[in-house]
Amino acid sequence: MTLRVGDPAPDFELDGVDGCSGQRGRYRLGDGLGRPQVLVFYPADETPVCTRQLIAYTSGIGELEVLDARVLALSPQSLDSHVEFAANHGGFAFPMLSDSDRTVGSDYGILGLLDLYRRSTVVIDAKGEVRFLHRAIGPGLRFLPLDTIVREVEAARG
Repeated sequence: MTLRVGDPAPDFELDGVDGCSGQRGRYRLGDGLGRPQVLVFYPADETPVCTRQLIAYTSGIGELEVLDARVLALSPQSLDSHVEFAANHGGFAFPMLSDSDRTVGSDYGILGLLDLYRRSTVVIDAKGEVRFLHRAIGPGLRFLPLDTIVREVEAARG
């Protein structure tokens, strides 16, 4: 079954790192219930488009913080890779989670050819329902602009 807008967001628990401090921890989607959440699925650390994407989202994080939105960035790379990626770019304003076996990517329907991550964004409302779902087609050479994400989070807040 393919995940659609209106469906309950599949819960998950993954290892991750704080994008600023590099501190490691466990992150669970369910810990963010009661507030909107934004899942940013990106293909790989240290690639040009992913780097621009996470830097842009970090620069505009204040717009999401005002809406009390929790942002989680997910990719299949290791925690060590995430720590190095964040450090190389001055840190990122959100946790970076490691979906090394791509289970969460599969649950959210964002895997493409050869089970590679497609650049995708999911907005989940405070009750845990998918309110917006954008899956890139093809190589994902562009990313969803922050103003679109902000608009969708506002809509999810009602």
